[in-house]
Amino acid sequence: MASTIFRSLQVQPFLLNPSKLLKRRNGVMHFTTKATQSQTETQQRQPQAKVSTSTQSKKLDKIPNDYEAIIGIETHVQLSTLTKAFCGCPYNYGSSPNSSICPICMGLPGALPVLNSKVIEFAVKLGLALNCNLAFNSKFDRKQYFYPDLPKGYQISQFDVPIASAGYLDVDIPVEFGGGHKRFGITRVHMEEDAGKLLHTEHGNYSQVDLNRAGVPLLEIVSEPDMRNGIEASEYAAELQRLVRYLGVSNGNMQEGSLRCDVNVSIRPIGQSKFGTKVEIKNLNSFASVSRAIDFEISRQVQLHSQGQEDQIVQETRLWEEGSQRTITMRKKEGLADYRYFPEPDLPAVILSQEYVDRIQNSLPELPEIKRRRYEKMGLSMQDVLFLANDKSIAEFFDATLAKGADAKLVANWIMSDIAAFMKNEKLTINEIKLTPEELSELIASIKGGTISGKIGKEILFELLAKGGSVKELIEKKDLVQIVDPVEIEKMVDKVIAENPKQVEQYRGGKTKLQGFFAGQVMKLSKGKANPGLLNKILLEKLNSKN
Repeated sequence: MASTIFRSLQVQPFLLNPSKLLKRRNGVMHFTTKATQSQTETQQRQPQAKVSTSTQSKKLDKIPNDYEAIIGIETHVQLSTLTKAFCGCPYNYGSSPNSSICPICMGLPGALPVLNSKVIEFAVKLGLALNCNLAFNSKFDRKQYFYPDLPKGYQISQFDVPIASAGYLDVDIPVEFGGGHKRFGITRVHMEEDAGKLLHTEHGNYSQVDLNRAGVPLLEIVSEPDMRNGIEASEYAAELQRLVRYLGVSNGNMQEGSLRCDVNVSIRPIGQSKFGTKVEIKNLNSFASVSRAIDFEISRQVQLHSQGQEDQIVQETRLWEEGSQRTITMRKKEGLADYRYFPEPDLPAVILSQEYVDRIQNSLPELPEIKRRRYEKMGLSMQDVLFLANDKSIAEFFDATLAKGADAKLVANWIMSDIAAFMKNEKLTINEIKLTPEELSELIASIKGGTISGKIGKEILFELLAKGGSVKELIEKKDLVQIVDPVEIEKMVDKVIAENPKQVEQYRGGKTKLQGFFAGQVMKLSKGKANPGLLNKILLEKLNSKN
């Protein structure tokens, strides 16, 4: 049935060969194609040499003096709803091609869409979190364009009345990139559906179409052109990912396509108010790629300007090639007139009540930016704050440990060092480790109160991380209570000094670094249980004694 629909499509020379349009193999619709001939020819004309990072950096150093970059980002966020936007089909990443489709997904004649109410809820949530103005009466529109993975020949989206607009997102720039707080404007947030996916064969002359993703709900977030370099853009995108994860509206995984960024870049001479010709960059699958692609594109446009060839900067879509670290021409950019928007006749208007909006507003969690400000007031460094607030689960673990009375800085140190290292080595999340916030708080209290030493605390920590259990039980079971009796520690110090007369003579001769050797021997004799402060006090008294 699907192949019958596609027979009627007007053929674009770089997409389809009309003489070989049919056939299904293993649930995938196959199309013969010339494999984007214009793009291939463009790539062949351009040199394949890898861009020198040092050369690029030298060019970028000159940019602030002569030119200003204007950067905006269009971000598509795939929503974590149980079913698609306009039908009851589920979507599971990685499922067999065309295994989750129905007449509505496929755009079959007579199949009418029904809006998933969860899409509206998630859109309102994100709009409120981005400090936007909500449209209490919005509508859907048809965005017309032809592509093989868009079975209806149009995309259901929002045009002139988006559900949210005129907001902003506050971002903390990491210290290593200069630090500081930045506010980036949000032009609009609107609801739309996703298209399917083309699977290009490596050696064949055809492409396969998987419509599982067709109809999956998206929110498109369009930023104001407020960013000026790759770092600001990548940090904006990372904060947006953090936000949608905190809200629970999306998993935000870039590798799955759940969060996709299209970047618009233009430059203009310093002092000029008019914007330059913007170029869109696609195929950005990591925040590092966002930053590098922008910096490359800025340097490319600056070079053309400096050579008097600014007319060669045209409004187009370019692809980022990760391997060669450069952008290449993909296609000419469509304008609004090309999409021929008009209101979607098969869907009613989306009307929000104040009560509905208030209920969602009251359900919002503590957002990342608010959480960071709260952590700052605890006296934590910006490095600590950014690490702890980056992941919602880590932040919740941190807050739960604090709720048990633990010191904020000590908890942050444990989480950011030994616990983070364990999770990285074992490839686990903080929700998968056996350690609980209650036991981490108990462990910190045991060290702070002198029951156990810091060294023993680390040994207990790794057992708790891997196997779980109770701090008190482990201390009792393994007889790990710290030795704080001065008489007992003095006996051990005397024994170590008596057994190492040569080292004592060297120490008293000026090699004071040997103190660490003696301390280690005493700690070994005590099986790590001697109180370090008391041990070193007694040891120094004995070593510096003239008798």
